[in-house]
Amino acid sequence: MFMSIYWSEKARLLQPYTPGEQPKFTNLVKLNTNENPFEPSPRVMEAMHDAIDGDLRLYPDPEANRLKQTIADYYHLSSSQVFVGNGSDEVLAMAFATFFQGKNNLLLPEISYSFYPVYCQLYDVQAQLIPLDNDLAINPEDYQHAQGGVVIANPNAPTGRLLSLEQIEQIVLANLEGVVLVDEAYIDFGGQSAVKLIARYPNLLIIQTLSKSRSLAGLRVGLALGQSELIAGMEKVKNSFNSYPLDRVAQAGAIAAFNDEAYFRQTCKQVVENRQWLAEQLEALDFNVLPSAANFVFASHARYAAELIYQRLHQLGIIVRHFKQLRINNYLRISVGTMKQQQQLIAALKTILI
Repeated sequence: MFMSIYWSEKARLLQPYTPGEQPKFTNLVKLNTNENPFEPSPRVMEAMHDAIDGDLRLYPDPEANRLKQTIADYYHLSSSQVFVGNGSDEVLAMAFATFFQGKNNLLLPEISYSFYPVYCQLYDVQAQLIPLDNDLAINPEDYQHAQGGVVIANPNAPTGRLLSLEQIEQIVLANLEGVVLVDEAYIDFGGQSAVKLIARYPNLLIIQTLSKSRSLAGLRVGLALGQSELIAGMEKVKNSFNSYPLDRVAQAGAIAAFNDEAYFRQTCKQVVENRQWLAEQLEALDFNVLPSAANFVFASHARYAAELIYQRLHQLGIIVRHFKQLRINNYLRISVGTMKQQQQLIAALKTILI
């Protein structure tokens, strides 16, 4: 890797996040980055089209007040309890900078979203990585009395396993002296959001994204929900970094996405149905598929190595995700696709698994 003598020591030592492959070729079956297989709401497209006018010469609302109020109304919160940013990755970065920077003993699952350790490097956070249990699930008993706070994804990624609302509350209640960040990127595909706990717990911060369940990965809109004191801290950090995070078009599209509840529910339901079909088909081919509440499944085969299956699928123009991390290096993460995409996947697997 190229390095410059002008880089800071921190920049030289950083091990950046590696996103899923974004191929340059067309006519591929792309099931590796958990994008929604269904298009955004037509109302979203119309709202964004209407926002492209002469006012693009002007800065957007730096506070995104209309969007915040829309989100607050949706979740029965006040707008002071809502933070928005460029995708949940930026929102996560703001949260790490605000609540965990320079701290020790931040509890993280050893197997989870691989951006969390990157933020720990960037913000000088000493993390304690907690192993998943024998079923690759998070055990709430392992997340008690953390000195620096807790960060978990629910459902977890890349496993897709879900904690109940009662289990989330157990973790929050055991760590009242620090922030408990719950990353709900996939919550709409089968889980119960912890938003209802915000009124009772000042240390709970929930982060969500419009990239998955609202089909807007290309728009980059994320949000955080919590009591006003937490959100005020994030706003202070944001305004010291980027005071205009969301452009006019993104704000208009995001508002429309929250306002089209019927389309949102319809597409989530279809993803769940496709996920069930995909899991059943994989199990019929001797895959072990973990219970998933996300828009992907996590599966290992009884006889064939995951890396070999990944490579052969790639040769056939079908892309899934393979991780080389210990304990999960024999699993594939397969995004839920359209029925056509999933049928192509299963047909290809039948030729590979002879």
